[in-house]
Amino acid sequence: MKFDLILRIGTKLLLPFILLFALYVQFHGEFGPGGGFQAGVITAGMVILYAIVFGVKAAKRIAPQALVERMVPLGVLIFVATGVAGLALGSNFLDYSRLAADPPHGHLLGIFAVELGVLVTVAATMTAIFYAFVERGR
Repeated sequence: MKFDLILRIGTKLLLPFILLFALYVQFHGEFGPGGGFQAGVITAGMVILYAIVFGVKAAKRIAPQALVERMVPLGVLIFVATGVAGLALGSNFLDYSRLAADPPHGHLLGIFAVELGVLVTVAATMTAIFYAFVERGR
């Protein structure tokens, strides 16, 4: 496959901004629309764009398949651990108010942790699905 120089340069210029937007959506998820799911899809889209433009082998160098497959349960573990932390502190599952001395700060910390778990799981799952479809034709 012959790669178009303008497409490759344009992609390299866009990738940092795509990642920055994913982080923006992640960090502002509790204040407005967005959060872990949307940030995860944007992050996976960044890896998929890289794979389409530069090839799957190049994408697997920056996001190895073994790492992607380990990230799926890691995100679920982050989510569940946040909920269990509330139980361990004498509250309900996913009750964030006990995660910090001040309940509003605990709530923000808990939401961020849950959204981080969702981001990791969604990004890894979408990337793993892409890798599975790409490998299917070989």
